[in-house]
Amino acid sequence: MATTRTEPQTAPPAPARQAPERTWLWVTLMLAAVALFARFGHPMQIAWLRNLLIVFGSLLIEAMPFVALGAMVSATIEVFVPTSSFARMAALPRAVQIPAAALAGIAFPVCECGSVPVGRRLARKGLSPAAAVTFMLAAPIVNPVVIASTFVAYRGRDSQWLMVGGRFVLGMIVAMCVGWVIGARAPGALLRGATVTDEPDDHDEPRGRRFITHLSGDLVFMARFLIVGGLVAATIQTFVPASLANRLAALPVLSILAMMALAFFLSLCSESDAFVAASFTAFGPSAQLAFLVFGPMMDLKLGALYVGTFSKGFFRTVLIVVAAVTLVACLWAQVIWG
Repeated sequence: MATTRTEPQTAPPAPARQAPERTWLWVTLMLAAVALFARFGHPMQIAWLRNLLIVFGSLLIEAMPFVALGAMVSATIEVFVPTSSFARMAALPRAVQIPAAALAGIAFPVCECGSVPVGRRLARKGLSPAAAVTFMLAAPIVNPVVIASTFVAYRGRDSQWLMVGGRFVLGMIVAMCVGWVIGARAPGALLRGATVTDEPDDHDEPRGRRFITHLSGDLVFMARFLIVGGLVAATIQTFVPASLANRLAALPVLSILAMMALAFFLSLCSESDAFVAASFTAFGPSAQLAFLVFGPMMDLKLGALYVGTFSKGFFRTVLIVVAAVTLVACLWAQVIWG
């Protein structure tokens, strides 16, 4: 009687070491080195390092509460607000959808990274792509958390209300201009093929656990950009000569373009970028306003999200329109308010 031979079962191969693990290993080693240096190296006796740590620490202390509040609001919307509520705007005439979508950011405060999947989902639910893009760009600027953080960052200054009101109004205008340029495209012409299908709205996981998961994920995601941005801002203020910054800040067009470029590369979260912008005191209110409007609509991390989410040419269109409208509006603000 023949016996069947069973093949010995081999253990599955061990997963390859992932890049994120190596990244966290290097981060841990760097933090350990910094801790050892702080313990034995007396960093506060070094003038430049003392100045860098003071500026960096003050930025974190002021901005972190707003980052935490923004993460809490974002997690609340993700877990407790049904996606179908956004689709009610689809019943409005298209001429009304664009300003209504811009104003909807007041009721649905999300950061710029969270607004991209929301904008994609709005287009999938039947809202015109122009209105979906308008909401995506306006929400990170006009939401109450960002307004409050801008108010606190500029408290006590003569330009406080100019920065708060100007950021709100200019953010609305730029977002609606981009929505108008995008036009009444079909969702298939706006979204990439890989993002056509949405995940189902029902989840088996308890809401409380989902809330904690989204809250921790959003907080870590936004806080790391704040830390990097605050460190870069502190480094610039420590090592860039004040005379160079003053000469650049005195040039009407170049000062605005420089702050827009800085906002692009810093890639800050909109809940905390006002504290970084307010720290560049050599630049006037119009240049700082350009920083506050351009950054939440176009930066490095958003560029990657735009390219992966929307069709070819979307990133270029948004970049040109946002940069042009922001530059012209801030030049007028410079002429009117100085």
